[in-house]
Amino acid sequence: MSTQAKRRLIRDFKRLASDPPVGISGSPNADNIMIWNAVIFGPPDTPFEDGSFRLTLTFSDSYPNKPPTVRFVSKMFHPNIYSNGELCLDILQNRWSPTYDVAAVLTSVQSLLNDPNPSSPANVEAATMFKENIKEYERRVKVTVEQSWLDPTETIEEGEEEQEESVAGPA
Repeated sequence: MSTQAKRRLIRDFKRLASDPPVGISGSPNADNIMIWNAVIFGPPDTPFEDGSFRLTLTFSDSYPNKPPTVRFVSKMFHPNIYSNGELCLDILQNRWSPTYDVAAVLTSVQSLLNDPNPSSPANVEAATMFKENIKEYERRVKVTVEQSWLDPTETIEEGEEEQEESVAGPA
């Protein structure tokens, strides 16, 4: 593991622990500082309000020069979140800067919940619904919020969609 990456992650953790942004928490795994678990609470006055959403952040030895991989573990319904939990967020792709730290990444993810970009969809159904039927979109999001509290063990499993299709049989 890169010493620079490790030092930076320790610094990020100290900052996050001493001055956490509202509605955000995160920490490295006990046995691997390169993998973090985080929780984001849904922003007030949004359909995500009252939700508690789990994420993982995976860092490479190139951090902070390269962004972490961020993935929701909680099921999400959002225009910029793929069904596997990965995000379509500019600062995690083409607008990354080494000045961003873990707190900035998590704050940006929380902000994305309130301010989706339906023009760059990761979830076409959610993006279309957001643009064409905001009431139905908000209803679907609220179901996600309820699930985030009712079943905290409910997570996105790799290949889950394929398993559901194979159980249901061909269309």
